[in-house]
Amino acid sequence: MSDAIVQRLMSLHPRIITLGLERIEHLLKALGSPEKKLPPLVHVAGTNGKGSLVAYLRAMAEAAGYRVHVYTSPHLVHFNERIRIAGRLIEDGELDEMLTECEAANGDTPISFFDITTALAFHAFSRVPADLGIIEVGMGGRYDSTNVIEPALSAITPIGYDHTGFLGDKLEGIAGEKAGIIKRAVPAVIGRQRNVSAAVIEAEAAKLAAPLFRMGREWQVTPTAAGFRYDSDLMSLDLPAPALAGAHQLDNAATAVACIERLRAARFAIDEKAIRTGLRSVEWPARLQRLTRGPLVEALPPGCELWLDGGHNEDCGLALGRMASDWAREPAPLPLYLVFAMQTTKDASGFLRPLSRHALAARAVPFPEGHAAYTPVQACAKAAEVGLDCVPVNDIGAALEDLLATQPAPMRILICGSLYLAGAVLARNG
Repeated sequence: MSDAIVQRLMSLHPRIITLGLERIEHLLKALGSPEKKLPPLVHVAGTNGKGSLVAYLRAMAEAAGYRVHVYTSPHLVHFNERIRIAGRLIEDGELDEMLTECEAANGDTPISFFDITTALAFHAFSRVPADLGIIEVGMGGRYDSTNVIEPALSAITPIGYDHTGFLGDKLEGIAGEKAGIIKRAVPAVIGRQRNVSAAVIEAEAAKLAAPLFRMGREWQVTPTAAGFRYDSDLMSLDLPAPALAGAHQLDNAATAVACIERLRAARFAIDEKAIRTGLRSVEWPARLQRLTRGPLVEALPPGCELWLDGGHNEDCGLALGRMASDWAREPAPLPLYLVFAMQTTKDASGFLRPLSRHALAARAVPFPEGHAAYTPVQACAKAAEVGLDCVPVNDIGAALEDLLATQPAPMRILICGSLYLAGAVLARNG
């Protein structure tokens, strides 16, 4: 059913991106302004780590017994993943009902896929009581469809280069768009930033008298043997390593703790036990996820590992490169091979460069349909630019078969380059 909903959305409401709030404001007003009938909200922007931060916040708040609405994008396998209502994914019948009501309210007014999806989410949330809502920006911030809300807390994860066709290719401009979610007098938690981005965020916050809680300033994160330590003027905690893999997840987890600290100041009772439980129980597919079951895994010889990551920009490549470096320091490291596909709007060479130092070879696969992407041959040319041996193949299954036929097992295979590719892999793997 959700697949039919997506087809309906795509046929009636194009994915063409035109930044601006007029369309969604018109629709929300026609729906009775559901965005004003929501619980306290956390609004999350940034380039990398947004989804992980949302996952940590949800896990910690739910561990404390709170009912949480969550809106994220894109989905991996099913559209329902985007809208979590008080702890459960939206059901197909609700999707159909909400979309029908949104379309009736919108009439013949042109509206984009993301505009109507966001309105649909707010409309659905307004029907069900909850204690907290977490809303992830789709792209940018200032003119993103989600920026019609009045949050209780804003959060900005690390800012880097992505969506440059819409946000520009200067970091100052990109940071300015992300900082556009900051609201007057509303506190904002800021993750690790380059100096340029930090300065832009601070200037925007100063104009709006918004208190900032910045990594490295108002709060600190320090890796420890068992996990990490979080320190601020009001709170010091020694916490376990999060369930999500990768050294970069310590920053994401600590940013979530900083958000929890601000929510506690707003009378949310989320104690250390709930924080710890959230860190251990958090789930966020396709973020350095090791696949442990399913037909793709079962096709591999014993001792092989299959990993999946949806990162697709240079900073994500750096994070994966650090993980590959950690793997290389294991007592008996497995040889690393890549399987990847990327959109032409992404810097494929920049993404692959940090991984090329550790991967022995790669296989390039076709990108899921409906997106402007490199062909496998073109993707291999991008890999060659950074010295990575690459062979084009027809699909994921062929890539795994070719690696097993030409390289000695056991091995570690990392499928990467796109959340859309990751979704296709999860669907194929059941």
